[in-house]
Amino acid sequence: MQISGNTIFIPGSTSGIGLALGLALHERGNTVILGGRRKELLDEVAAAHPGIDTVQIDTADPSSIQTAVAQVLDRHPDLNVLIAMAGIMRAEDWHQPATFLASTEDTIVTNVLGPIRLFGALIEHLRTRPDAAIVTVSSGLAFTPLSVTPSYNASKAAIHMLTETLRLQLADTTVALHELVPPSVRTPLMPGHETNEHAMPLDEFITEVMSLIEADPDAHEFLVDRVKLLRYSEVRGDYDQTVALLNHTDPHARNA
Repeated sequence: MQISGNTIFIPGSTSGIGLALGLALHERGNTVILGGRRKELLDEVAAAHPGIDTVQIDTADPSSIQTAVAQVLDRHPDLNVLIAMAGIMRAEDWHQPATFLASTEDTIVTNVLGPIRLFGALIEHLRTRPDAAIVTVSSGLAFTPLSVTPSYNASKAAIHMLTETLRLQLADTTVALHELVPPSVRTPLMPGHETNEHAMPLDEFITEVMSLIEADPDAHEFLVDRVKLLRYSEVRGDYDQTVALLNHTDPHARNA
């Protein structure tokens, strides 16, 4: 994925990493279409950032995905990059099924089926573009788990392996597969996340991600330094120690 000159659709981008990344990419000379469920937030973003296009989309709703993709392609037939950003993260207690089953279903639908349905809606179009890319968004928790978010961890591990597999399967096409692997970042993904002193400041994360894309646009994974502790814990042979450290220092684990 080149750092500029793209037309990029980012569902799940009215706040947090998605919005910040979209704005940074727009500043680098890309046409950016931000997607989200709430029209009022989309209108606010469009008013505050002229040149940014928006589309209403609920990635948990297959019909909404189809409608939004049709709108995007109608307005931007040169679309060549999808960044599948939408996701939810919830604390869960798996001691009793009544406390986690609904949350798990919501998480899998949003975090796994959502990207899959987006791929299904866009893959034929992207294959017509000479320099196309799909960017998935996993997490450091796909590799080293946080005890209170089992469904989230599992969903991001699924996204990692899906990305690895699709890279192999689509190697005979013009569509490149990249995986963005965030650490904990100060966003409203979960209550308290925005002020978590152990999380990476959002602006620092975006600055480093943009540098990574610019330095190696063909990278399979975009890994900021802060996430490498989790990403490579098994490779280094200190997985158990890293799991213990993560679950000791993260306030969500302590407060569970």
